[in-house]
Amino acid sequence: MKTLSIDIETYSDVNLAKCGVYKYAFSPSFEILLFGYSFDGNEVQVIDLAQGEHLPQELIDALTDDSVTKWAFNANFERVCLSRYLSNIGISLDPFHDNHTLSKECARFLNPESWRCSMVWAATMGLPLSLEGVGTVLGLEKQKLSEGKELIKYFSVPCTPTKTNGGRTRNLPADAQDKWETFKRYNLRDVETEMGIKARLSKFPVPESVWDEYNIDQEINDRGVRLDMDLVQKAIEMDTRSRTELTAAMKKLTALDNPNSVQQMKQWLSENGLETDTLGKKAVAELLKTASPELQTVLTLRQQLAKSSVRKYQTMERAVCDDGRAHGCFAFYGANRTGRWAGRLIQLQNLPQNHLEDLADARALVKSGDFDAVKMLYEDVPDTLSQLIRTAFIPKDGCQFYVSDFSAIEARVIAWYAGETWRQKVFEDGGDIYCASASQMFRVPVIKHGINGHLRQKGKIAELALGYGGSVGALKAMGAIEMGLSEDELPPLVDAWRQTNPRIVQFWWDVDRAVMEAVKYKHTTSSHGLIFSCRSGMLFITLPSGRNLAYVKPKVGTNKFGGECITYEGIGSTKKWERLDSYGPKFVENIVQATSRDILCYAMKTLRCCSIVMHIHDELVIEADPCMSLDVLCEQMGRTPPWTPGLMLRADGYTTPFYKKD
Repeated sequence: MKTLSIDIETYSDVNLAKCGVYKYAFSPSFEILLFGYSFDGNEVQVIDLAQGEHLPQELIDALTDDSVTKWAFNANFERVCLSRYLSNIGISLDPFHDNHTLSKECARFLNPESWRCSMVWAATMGLPLSLEGVGTVLGLEKQKLSEGKELIKYFSVPCTPTKTNGGRTRNLPADAQDKWETFKRYNLRDVETEMGIKARLSKFPVPESVWDEYNIDQEINDRGVRLDMDLVQKAIEMDTRSRTELTAAMKKLTALDNPNSVQQMKQWLSENGLETDTLGKKAVAELLKTASPELQTVLTLRQQLAKSSVRKYQTMERAVCDDGRAHGCFAFYGANRTGRWAGRLIQLQNLPQNHLEDLADARALVKSGDFDAVKMLYEDVPDTLSQLIRTAFIPKDGCQFYVSDFSAIEARVIAWYAGETWRQKVFEDGGDIYCASASQMFRVPVIKHGINGHLRQKGKIAELALGYGGSVGALKAMGAIEMGLSEDELPPLVDAWRQTNPRIVQFWWDVDRAVMEAVKYKHTTSSHGLIFSCRSGMLFITLPSGRNLAYVKPKVGTNKFGGECITYEGIGSTKKWERLDSYGPKFVENIVQATSRDILCYAMKTLRCCSIVMHIHDELVIEADPCMSLDVLCEQMGRTPPWTPGLMLRADGYTTPFYKKD
């Protein structure tokens, strides 16, 4: 026995989408209803646990045997649920699995090293992240059964008690035996579909190095991160009181029934001489510049009421598990164009920044529940609570957080690829890239807080907006106008940046030509250390790390300007599978972000003996004993991978008793 393909159907009264699989599986109500499986690709079997059948000993042995590879689509769900099931039937999970680097927080879960995920495999090929979507795109003979959603709704979640159903809160097999038999066929088909995906993708195996990264990801999700639930609960209480007071103040000023209503507020503003099509964040900020004092007061209250980031506290409250930690916040290969992670549950990738100088004092006040003091000292209560969201993440007792991140990683990577030597010299000398960029563009010395320091902001906005072919629109989207630049300044800024970075511009169009040649003529081409190939209906860009970026069914198409471009199939802005178009700078963006991701993974492998609890973009957060050396950690993280010779890499860090942006 070498492989075991699995799909399970489960029940829990915890909302899976809102709370995550870790809390779902460790709810007292949790149970596995059906266990579909196949050993070594043989005929699929279904065990009806809900109606008294039991897992045979050979299955239990296989689940706990690390020499047997377990496969599932979104394997994290099966592995966590089966960890709970095995503990329920008295089977001890070795907390260290012969790997003593794993912390006791991981002890409740099956060792991820023997698990493989066909959803991750699909993601490495640029395919959808749903079983149904992958089956459709690959044209599998055995597709996922469409009635599954209704059956899951019927058997896997609580139901509303009614007179018709006798007041029950859950549907059992005996309540609809015909539906139950269909549910068993659905479970069996899911295993067949998952096996079909593996067979179809067999000639494009996932490198072992990527599976190793997946294992690290699973360890981080299993470990979780501790939440300061006292702070979370007090913040929710304060927000409730703040919203009540703000709404009352708005009603008094406007006499509106519902001042939260966009339609009512726009109408009221119009009646008071202020026309606007939207009440978005940027629009309100602009309106405040010209509004009368009375309208400014209303708009300011509107801004405070519109603060949505406080909802993250409510998400924390829902997601926290019985060990006081949030688990499962990271989706491996969630961004399948680059292979970067996506956030789940609390969405750590878009936490509000903190700018309060006395962050610890503000935190202590909120935690003490002193609403009046917070309001008196900080005035804007929603904004204060928003800035404290990061601080709700805390290390376990006796530890502190070590936070280390790469300095300007994407700017370093694109300069390295393109061979833009002046930029590499800036990084080598430990310079400020924004000052250096402004100095190159305007041909004067620029020093932060010094001579021509006002130009640094223009250098920064140009750096952030223009590296991937962006123009005036990209500068505006990055907030150039709000930062004080005029419309007239923007086109010259674009020209100056491109003239200053000719090798990066050349890199865009070298990649464009290489991709076009690979797709048009099915040639394998190379440029800047990258390999471009087109085979079996896929475009691959092989990175220096050896990992591939994959684009499905590439073709030569026509762009909106009437020129040639490459098109491929993928998930677009509509969240639907559609044909997308791309060109050199966009491919360069994918390449640079994917390479930055690979460098982070290299650091994670270097530091896997440490307890990584979070990673946000290019930053690692480690929970460790205070005697660990921050300097050694940053030196380890800043080590250049062997496949990036000449790259100027640097990691900086700090220690903190709660998470924050330093």
